[in-house]
Amino acid sequence: MPKIKTNRGAAKRFRKTASGRYKRAHAFHNHILTKKDAKRKLGLRATTLVSEQDTPAIRRLLPYV
Repeated sequence: MPKIKTNRGAAKRFRKTASGRYKRAHAFHNHILTKKDAKRKLGLRATTLVSEQDTPAIRRLLPYV
């Protein structure tokens, strides 16, 4: 059986944690920031975990991570 290719776009966006879950960045923190208040932008800076429902899809995209 051939090796599976890693999805390079996903590899740049997700990191695996020690517990086996995946870390991701928040969306909407790239441009048009003047209308967003400071509290919202501060929250968007932080990383969050991928939901349990989406984890199997990420695992398929990143087979060797």
